[in-house]
Amino acid sequence: MHHSIEPNWYLSESFRESDLPEGLSDWLLDAGSLTTKLVASCGSHFNVRPVSQQWERPLKSEQVLLGIRRKEVALTRQVVLICGDTPWVFARTLIPASSFRGRAKRLAYLKSKPLGAVLFSDPHTVRKTMEIAHFNQRHLLHQYANHHAGKIDEDLWGRRTLFQFAGQPLLVNEIFLPGIPKD
Repeated sequence: MHHSIEPNWYLSESFRESDLPEGLSDWLLDAGSLTTKLVASCGSHFNVRPVSQQWERPLKSEQVLLGIRRKEVALTRQVVLICGDTPWVFARTLIPASSFRGRAKRLAYLKSKPLGAVLFSDPHTVRKTMEIAHFNQRHLLHQYANHHAGKIDEDLWGRRTLFQFAGQPLLVNEIFLPGIPKD
């Protein structure tokens, strides 16, 4: 069992724009589809690079948020969202085994299709909570981003959102990488 230090997650409502790094607050606090916002900013050079998809046990805070038992596994999909050649976002989605019912089953077959496209095209998708965290190199999500999106020496900011899709919980982590435009 790898021991990982988790960052402190705070509800997004507890942040004012001035609490966050300049240029990142728009990304972190946006309540719409991140995919839509990225495409608007990047245009046709936007693409999704899947880096891994496997069943694994979520991190402790992820289990709590998803409301699952300690031993339950989740399908964990990691992708890098890229504009041209520049990685902008590292995303890690967790779908608990118990969530694979009915319409939610198709989430296992996204490949390079953005999850946001599926979530936000379904009118019944509910955004439950959104939390924001600041990551340094000791944090596992920073290490994953570093591993999949190129060497990152600086601290990163990210958010995670608990969604209810087809009545089932799923968790999306989005870590904003140094290359993302901060205008």
